[in-house]
Amino acid sequence: MKKLLLLLLGCVLLWNCAAMAEETPALSKNLVILYTSDVHCGVDQGWGYAGLYEIKESLKENNHVLLVDDGDAIQGETIGTVTTGEAIIDIMNTVGYDIAIPGNHEFNYGMDRFLELAEKADFPYISCNFNKEGTLVFPPSIIKEFDGVKIGFVGVTTPLTLRTSTPKYFMNEDGEFIYGFLQDENGEAVYNAVQKAVDDVRAQGAQYVVVIAHLGNESESTPWMYSDVIEHTNGIDAWLDGHSHDTEQVVMKNKDGKDVVRSACGTKLAYVGALTIATDGSISSELYAWNNSISAPKLLGLKNPVADAVRSASDALSEQLKEVIAKTAVDLVIYDPNETTEDGRPVRIVRRTETNLGDLCADAYLDQSGGADVAFVGGGGIRMPISKGDITINDILNVYPFGNQLMVVEVTGQQILDALEWSVHSMPGEFGGFLQVAGLTMETDPTIPSPCVVDSNQMFDHVDDSLPRRVRNVLIDGKPLDPEKAYRLASINYYLSDNGDGYTMFAGCTVLQDNVKQDIQALIDYICNTLGGVVGSEYADPYGQGRIVAVNE
Repeated sequence: MKKLLLLLLGCVLLWNCAAMAEETPALSKNLVILYTSDVHCGVDQGWGYAGLYEIKESLKENNHVLLVDDGDAIQGETIGTVTTGEAIIDIMNTVGYDIAIPGNHEFNYGMDRFLELAEKADFPYISCNFNKEGTLVFPPSIIKEFDGVKIGFVGVTTPLTLRTSTPKYFMNEDGEFIYGFLQDENGEAVYNAVQKAVDDVRAQGAQYVVVIAHLGNESESTPWMYSDVIEHTNGIDAWLDGHSHDTEQVVMKNKDGKDVVRSACGTKLAYVGALTIATDGSISSELYAWNNSISAPKLLGLKNPVADAVRSASDALSEQLKEVIAKTAVDLVIYDPNETTEDGRPVRIVRRTETNLGDLCADAYLDQSGGADVAFVGGGGIRMPISKGDITINDILNVYPFGNQLMVVEVTGQQILDALEWSVHSMPGEFGGFLQVAGLTMETDPTIPSPCVVDSNQMFDHVDDSLPRRVRNVLIDGKPLDPEKAYRLASINYYLSDNGDGYTMFAGCTVLQDNVKQDIQALIDYICNTLGGVVGSEYADPYGQGRIVAVNE
């Protein structure tokens, strides 16, 4: 089995990126730092955790090996939702992780729960910017030593976590933020924190410094993209990144003009990243790709302690999740059915345009609200598509893994307009808070600059009325929206009471119905009862029913 895996490891995707270290190392054999990112509970997808274990064990025969995770491991699919992350930590302990950092979705089960899981982990979490009232929650760094050579690891978590997780989890009982990530307007606080952590491990004798980050390359993350931080710091040799699910392998200059290797490995264990510090002092990055439609554990029939752990956790859930509850006559999509990337990967569209699954989810909220005028569903909360055929409980849980509660509030037309404007502020790029809608239609022009202004926490603050709005011609029930009129809005607590994805415009709204039902149950009840158990031809168009029309593209 190991010979087969070593042969597979020879099929490396992308290219090697090399940069020479200044100091002559004393390594007797290469150090390979394996890393994962944005696994999102994909325990048996791609390489799977069992395949990752085989990679690690195979490489240990001739190399020093470390295994680290770049965040967003414990949330994303049913196995995480049902166990509130515990099953994932158990599996990661079995794999043998050495270091991890929190991503923005590590907090989705609440602050107390994540801190419990961090205690349960056999590996340390590090982050130089995650703090409670100015005091770091985890150590900012850790040093590992091989052959007398010290390697410093620095962790950093995206400041967008406050917005992209559930804001109330970072607040005290008075609604004041007590947890933070050194978010500011220009990024200086994060740059300084990373630089201090780097300087500290250098002062402790680290010959190499590797940053484990959850920052990514999306423009929405400015000024905290990986490139922003590298350009404003020095002393970093390599940067292992997550958050944006990309697979870019680059070498870029730091503020002193020296090379920094940056590597990212996508999501769901389709790739395993490998950063090598060689005996000659060179640093290179590569990705081990699993390009088969069948996962490595299934195709190779892997048998090891991790395979046993995954099987045990999965078996405990399978019976209750495989029940067929409905059918769909059409594919319900979050990815473009007609477009792929250059390397054949699907293009996600649910965070930037209307889709039929988005329509279905929004319709479910509207229907199950008991009389709302409008319903909103965030595209970032619709996590998986549903294929034509049977619909199981597991399918619904994969669409909605967060366990949010449906609620109804009274809002003004102006608040709806502001929410719609915030929804499209990143178009044509992605935004997790892009709203799939029911009860209204609208036009948006993504070619003009967004007039939205953010506050110091990167939340929505207001719309600059001196600039034209992107959103226009909003109709509710076929009639022009009245900014002064009161409307009933159905959505989830994440947006209406928790400021999720920066939706602050609903603060102080009158709550008409709270905790109506869980989002999962609302979707099940709509499909099974209102639609009679069949999603039909009215949802046939993958691009939706024309509720959101982009003009001047």
